[in-house]
Amino acid sequence: MIVLRDYQKRAIESLHLKIEKSLKSSDNEVIVFQAPTGSGKTLMVAALLKDLVQNRKTSHKFSFIWVSVRRLHQQSKEKLEKYYEDGRVLTCSYFEDLEDRKISENEVLFINWHSINKKDINIYVKENEQENNLNNIIQNTKEDGRTIILIIDESHHTASSQKSKDLIEIISPKLTLEVSATPHQGEYAIDRETVRLADVKAEEMIKSEININPEFLTIKIGDKSSDELVIDQALKKREHLAKLYKEEGSNISPLVLVQLPDSQGTLLNKKEEVIEILKKKHLTEDNGKLAVWLSEDKSDTLPNIEKNENEVEVLIFKQAIALGWDCPRASILIIFRESKSFTFTIQTLGRIMRMPELRYYNSEDLNKGYVFTNLPIGIEIIEDYVKDYVTIYESKRDSKLYRSIALPSYYLKRQREHTRLSGKFIEIFSKVGENMKLSKKIVFYKDKPKNLIIAETTILNIDKTGEIGYGGNISITLNENELQEKFDKFVTQCCPPYAPVDSSDRIKSAIYQFFNKKFKLEKYSSKVHEAVLQNEQILRDVINASKDIYAEEIEEIISKKREIDLTERWEVPIVDTYTSQVLREDPPKCAMKPLYTKKLSEPERLFINLLENSEKVLWWYKNRENEKRYFSILRTDEGNFYPDFIVQFKDNSIGIFETKKDWTAKTEEARPRSDGLQKYIKEQRRKGKNIRGGIVVNVNGSWRLNDKEKYSYDEKNMQDWGFLQF
Repeated sequence: MIVLRDYQKRAIESLHLKIEKSLKSSDNEVIVFQAPTGSGKTLMVAALLKDLVQNRKTSHKFSFIWVSVRRLHQQSKEKLEKYYEDGRVLTCSYFEDLEDRKISENEVLFINWHSINKKDINIYVKENEQENNLNNIIQNTKEDGRTIILIIDESHHTASSQKSKDLIEIISPKLTLEVSATPHQGEYAIDRETVRLADVKAEEMIKSEININPEFLTIKIGDKSSDELVIDQALKKREHLAKLYKEEGSNISPLVLVQLPDSQGTLLNKKEEVIEILKKKHLTEDNGKLAVWLSEDKSDTLPNIEKNENEVEVLIFKQAIALGWDCPRASILIIFRESKSFTFTIQTLGRIMRMPELRYYNSEDLNKGYVFTNLPIGIEIIEDYVKDYVTIYESKRDSKLYRSIALPSYYLKRQREHTRLSGKFIEIFSKVGENMKLSKKIVFYKDKPKNLIIAETTILNIDKTGEIGYGGNISITLNENELQEKFDKFVTQCCPPYAPVDSSDRIKSAIYQFFNKKFKLEKYSSKVHEAVLQNEQILRDVINASKDIYAEEIEEIISKKREIDLTERWEVPIVDTYTSQVLREDPPKCAMKPLYTKKLSEPERLFINLLENSEKVLWWYKNRENEKRYFSILRTDEGNFYPDFIVQFKDNSIGIFETKKDWTAKTEEARPRSDGLQKYIKEQRRKGKNIRGGIVVNVNGSWRLNDKEKYSYDEKNMQDWGFLQF
């Protein structure tokens, strides 16, 4: 029996409501369903169709058409039949299975997009003597009084082409559901449902991150070719993972995927070169450790290669594997080519995203995917939902500087994710805006916001590392529609970790309300959109600060009690990884080299300066959040928090400090943090630890520390706050 995860149930329920609403419209409407690769898109749509026919809220009788690219329609049909095998609520059919040249009630017709979209061989569309063409089938189905719903799977490949639009016009479905991990900006879509990547990872369905060329800065290249180098490092990583799986008591045999270029001439040469290199590593088709999956060459061992314990260690493939192929034991990807298609790259990375046993392991290395390549990878391939998934920067603990601290760390496992901003956010935004003096920082510029468009660009060497040079750019003033789009995009980017589909309206309302109250600008006015785009950073700061307070005041109140996961002897991570959305610095006393961060707050920046200039500090660590690998302390309100800084002093004492601005120091969320921290420090001192710390604020150029058991803050009376000097 297939059990749906919580995020899948939420998506299905939300989609059902959106579809029922669209069915009541007089227009034929389009809904986009976006879900990350590995989240179970097909399963969710299968459950959605079942829910629609079993719990219909209208008088509609449904017939469905499911269109997929390449051979995905076959895989989708098999998955749906497996899901429906217990109840047979829906019938799954190919074109030739239809009776009386029509789609029956609760029947799903599966079609290969390319078979109906190629010129001169449109056997399903063109007229014939038997009138057995798609047009007549649609007409017969509608004459029987049934409502047609069209599902376009992997819609980013098809939905925007002119031929595709012509086909949709022929079908004229009451509702079109476009399904994709990376959908185009659906210009005709009336609504969108999005599954958050964080929710899929929280259910341990897919890997926590993907590392690109890990540890390449320290390896010895010698006289190896670049091809040999990436293959050698990938195979070493495979051996490492195989060992870790055994230590975990798992029989998983990690698989290395080798992607070859599309070009026929390059493909043949590269294939032979790769096979020759692998042969030196004793990986061949003859001994069963190598398999090939190309249109002109397929190994006999392919049928069972998806099995977790399969003996094949390396699979050579081309583009055919990029879509619809499931092999969760695949953990490592070797790329010898530059993927020209953004969506193709995303799909290829998806082959190494899945967790083989749908759970995370004790060894973090097993919870990651790995890419090894000898080509420069531009940031453009990791846009959209992958931008927060692929890690391209690596920081290591400074072994010469670091001394062990062995502190207990308390991680709270969430029983439930809270993914929506409520109306309370608007109130919080208003208060934060006042505290941060937002209205005084807003600047209205005479120049209209503009778009820079690249011009006269030539790439002479696609293998050349570093940034791509370009000839120049042109500047175009944004019109009202473009302003709206840019504004919407800005709001969407500000939503995480909350789902944009549920939370963007709250942020927009907060912004509109602010500009109306402070500057008398009308709601939805293009002048508001201009002002937002001209003051993005300060608005982003206020939104982020508001989300922090919202999380404390709202989420923790409604959050269920969570299970404590204790790390008895926590240390600063040996290695940490980051996405492209970070800044690099190299402060000498930082325990991690280099230091990667998102934008630091003013108190954090000032505190780092204090630490760097202190003769007493040996090293310091800027803590991160929301994962077990980072340092966490229990609060006094059944929650936990991640103190900003852990400091090792030269006298071997340890400091734990939480930085605050003066106004955040007096919010309600500060007290349970401070009291929890002092309780923790007291417990560790009883166990012999030389430890101190507390909430710190910078007031009039001096650092003040609150290390009292019971926290209080009054900017007019700082007697409980001592001066921090070290």
